[in-house]
Amino acid sequence: MNTTADTTSTPDHIALTERWSAHNYHPLPVVLTHGEGAWVTAQDGRRYLDFVAGYSALNFGHRHPDIVAAAKAQLDRLTLTGRSFHNDQYGLFCRELAELTGTETVLPANTGAEAVESAVKVARKWAYQVKGVPDGAAEIVVAGANFHGRTTTMVSISTDALARKEFGPFTPGFRVVPFGDIDALRSAVGENTAAVLLEPIQGEAGVVVPPKGYLAEVRQLCDETRTLFVADEVQCGMARTGETLALDHEGVRADLYALGKSLGGGLMPVSAVVGRADVLGVLAPGEHGSTFGGNPLAAAVGRAVVRLLATGEFQERSRELGSYLHTRLRELDGVAEVRGRGLWAGVQIAEGRTTGVRVSEALAERGLLCKENQGHLRVAPPLVITREEIDFGVDAIAGVLG
Repeated sequence: MNTTADTTSTPDHIALTERWSAHNYHPLPVVLTHGEGAWVTAQDGRRYLDFVAGYSALNFGHRHPDIVAAAKAQLDRLTLTGRSFHNDQYGLFCRELAELTGTETVLPANTGAEAVESAVKVARKWAYQVKGVPDGAAEIVVAGANFHGRTTTMVSISTDALARKEFGPFTPGFRVVPFGDIDALRSAVGENTAAVLLEPIQGEAGVVVPPKGYLAEVRQLCDETRTLFVADEVQCGMARTGETLALDHEGVRADLYALGKSLGGGLMPVSAVVGRADVLGVLAPGEHGSTFGGNPLAAAVGRAVVRLLATGEFQERSRELGSYLHTRLRELDGVAEVRGRGLWAGVQIAEGRTTGVRVSEALAERGLLCKENQGHLRVAPPLVITREEIDFGVDAIAGVLG
C-alpha cells in the first residue's frame, strides 16, 4: 500500500467515492481535509464557513481544543473494554450527564438511531412490567414528518416515502399522528399506549417548532393516561436551541430523552438515553447492550462535552447569536419564512425563486457550506461561530437569493 503523501486530485477523490462506496448520499463536490472552529478547508486549499455543523454533531465546532485534549489523553490510557468490566470513565460520565440534564439514570450508546431504538425497547418493557399492557400489544404514538434515524424500525415510523420505499415489511406497534395536533394525539393514545415519541423541534421536516403550549399538553396527556413521554433531542438538544434541552424552553420534562450527535463533540459517535430511574430500571443484565456504548474513550469525550455545557456559555451563545441570525435571515429578499430556535433555522425560500439544492450549490461557490432541507435551506452553524461569521454566511445567502 502506498503510504506517501496523498496527491489524489479533488475529482479523483470524488470518483473514488462514486466507484467504491454505496450511493446513499449526494454530497456537494467539495473534498474536505481540515477543520477548525466554524471553518473547514478543502483539498484545493479553499476555506469554507460551515453552516451545517454535521447536523448538530459539530455544535462545538471542528476540533474543539478541550474535546481533542480529552480524547488524546484517553487514547494514551484505555479505549475499549466492553461492559464485561468497569472502567474509570463510565460512571463519571453517567453521573455528570445526568446532573447536566436533570435526570436520574443514563444508558449510553453510540448513534442517535441506537438511542431512539433503545428508548423504544425500554418504553415497551416498562409498559408490560409497570403499566400492565398485555404482552405484545404495546403501542407507541409518533408524529408525522418525523426523523428518528434510518434503521428498519425508525423508517417504519417515518412518513417520508423515500425513506420507506422498498424497505418493508415494517415494524408494527406504532401509530402516526400529525405533529402539533394535540386532538389527534389525544385520540391516538389508549390503554395500550406505552409512550409518545416526539422531536420537540422537528429537524428534517424543516426545523418546525410546534404551536405554543403543545408540548405542555403532551406532558399533561401522558400524565393523565399513564404514558411515557419520550423526547428525541438527538439534533435539537445539547444547547443547539439556546437551552441544554429543547424541552426546557417550554418548562416541560420528558420521562426519557434520546441524546446524540453533539454528545460526541465532533470526534466520535456518542449517544445516550437519559431519564427516570424507575423507567430505565426495567432493564436487567443481558436484556440490552452495546459493545461500544459507554466505552472509555467515548465516555472521556462525553465528559469533556458535558463540562463545556455545564458553564452555560454555549446555551447563551445560541440564544444571543441565534436571535441575531434569525433577524438577519428574515430581512432577506427571497425568504418567505424563517423557523426554529437558537442557532438553528429552517429558511423557506419564496415560491418560484429557486430551489434549496441550487442555493446550496451556489453558496459553496461563495465559500459557504449549507444544505437543502425539504426543498429549502437548513442553517445550523457551530455554536462557536461569531457575529462577523454569521454576517459572512447571511450575506452569501443574500447574494445567491438576490
